[in-house]
This record gives sequence, C-alpha cells and structure tokens, in this order.
Amino acid sequence: MSEYNKPLPGLDGLTREFYDFCKAGELHFQRCGDCGNFRHVPREMCAECNSFEWEWVKSSGRGTIFSWVVVNRALHPAFYDPSPDAVPMAPIVVEMEEGVRLTSNMVDCPPDELEMDMAVEVVYEAVTDDVTLPRFRRL
Repeated sequence: MSEYNKPLPGLDGLTREFYDFCKAGELHFQRCGDCGNFRHVPREMCAECNSFEWEWVKSSGRGTIFSWVVVNRALHPAFYDPSPDAVPMAPIVVEMEEGVRLTSNMVDCPPDELEMDMAVEVVYEAVTDDVTLPRFRRL
C-alpha cells in the first residue's frame, strides 16, 4: 500500500464504527429506532424525534449525484499532486437510496462527465491499514 498523505477521519466512537463497516466492504447508516429516520454523520440522538434508540443498517450502496464542485487547483498542501491528472477533481455529494447524503469522490468519471442525478454505487478504497474510504462509480 502506498503512503496516503491526505487528511484522514478521526477514528473515535461512532465514526470508528462507520469506517470499520467500510473496511469490511459494507456501507452502514444509523436508523432511528423510534421514527425510522436514517442519519449520517453518525451520532447518538435523532435530529427528527430526539430519540436515543438506533441501530446500524446496511445500505444498498446505491444513490444519485446530488451536487459537486470542480476544484481546479489544490487549496491545501495535502492535495497538491504534480501529476497531470490530479486536477481538476470533483468532490461529490451522493444522495443515497436511504435518504442520507454522503460526500466522497468518483473513481471512474472525470468532472466534465458528471451529471445531476447520475446513478452511482459505492466502492471501497483502502488508503491505510486502518482506513477504507467509500468512493463511488457510475452504474
């Protein structure tokens, strides 16, 4: 595995549980035990009904592109890469079938081919021994 120099998520509490599922090749979101609302980012209390009852539920892994932005130059030193294909890049927001939105990157689609509501599915990229990130590819 090559050295990964970009910022990584903190692996504490519920965030660790989310990324442990990703490491196992599964995407899970929390679902409220009282109102049934899905949520992401992981947290103890439901924003809809204030319940502390919840469970992890496996996601279908499918969604659609809700939004994106094209970045033409790295604005943080960790994202500077002198290779010609490093920029432009396009972080995306995916609306999952469960209704939650997840920010990530595409693995097979240049920014100029992105479209609103493009169907995508999750894939996983092990960037370190401890962290596997959810990425997306078009369907």
